[in-house]
Amino acid sequence: MKRRFAAVIPAVAMAALAIPMVTAAPATAHAACGTGAADADGGAWNANRANGANMRSGSSTGCGINGIAYSSSKLDYHCYTVGNDGYSWTYVRNDSASPDTFGWIRDDLLSDGGSYVAC
Repeated sequence: MKRRFAAVIPAVAMAALAIPMVTAAPATAHAACGTGAADADGGAWNANRANGANMRSGSSTGCGINGIAYSSSKLDYHCYTVGNDGYSWTYVRNDSASPDTFGWIRDDLLSDGGSYVAC
């Protein structure tokens, strides 16, 4: 009995160590300036409550502005990430701009909270 128990302990210990390593990685990472994202969401909303929300080149107010989304803009959500500021950001295509404009908008500026699909 002691031998069988002694053989099980290392296996259980290894499994316990592996679990935190798998779950410790963040689901979404900050998008550096100049970073886009694939259209994983597939949803489109006309739901921008902020009249004049900046569409940025990354998930940070320190990144350049690619365009502006107005309350009348039709936005195609691609996915979201969490910026270094702790806010979630959605990568969008502004179908109302000509040509289509892409960029990151902080989710608290979108009336429906942005995308629910992680990048």
